[in-house]
Amino acid sequence: MNFPRQLRGLAYQAFYGLPLPIRRHIARAVSPKYLVGAVVVVRDSEAEAPGRILLLRQPPGRGWGLPAGLLKSRELPAVGAARELFEESGVRVEPGDLTPGNPNAIVHPTGGVVDTVWFAAVPASRTPLEVDGGEVIEAAWYALDDLPKLTWPTERLLGVYGMGPRAGELPPSITAGGAYEAPVLSLPSTSPSTSPSSPPQSSSSAPPAQSAPPASSAPSDGLQ
Repeated sequence: MNFPRQLRGLAYQAFYGLPLPIRRHIARAVSPKYLVGAVVVVRDSEAEAPGRILLLRQPPGRGWGLPAGLLKSRELPAVGAARELFEESGVRVEPGDLTPGNPNAIVHPTGGVVDTVWFAAVPASRTPLEVDGGEVIEAAWYALDDLPKLTWPTERLLGVYGMGPRAGELPPSITAGGAYEAPVLSLPSTSPSTSPSSPPQSSSSAPPAQSAPPASSAPSDGLQ
């Protein structure tokens, strides 16, 4: 019993005696690999309870999801979240005005992805939505009690924070019994809106579909 412990002790002594760059190289070689992304849940600060959130429809358009994407190399999670939100929807929120969720990160072991989750609030009537028509087909605000067909990852993520059709359901990577809920948000001191006279409720590069196909799919980056 003591012999393996002594071996482990000697191995740790040898490991920590190596230069830091070599230790990091060894750690990367033997550790699990995860892609790290950022997801943003944007609430309409003007909506009455239960509230409205911003959703996106991406090709092939069979379900709605949240603004999300992978972080760039050495990019801070809040910075990446703000960047992805602006790139995909045209909504500009400063990284410092994003509120981390509780939990702030959700691990998807089977997919090798870690999502950092952030919340924001903006006035929908004064926040134009802009999509590129390629990565994102349409952006729109939806009431939490009248959500459209969601992608499976979006349903699961919203459920962790007590929202949507799977409210309260936790994935295996999250410990049960925690008080997980969306944070209470307040408007940032500087509004991200640019044109009070332009109150679009949705933005689309093509005429809206008459009905959504029954299947569900995740956006192209595999996060939401």
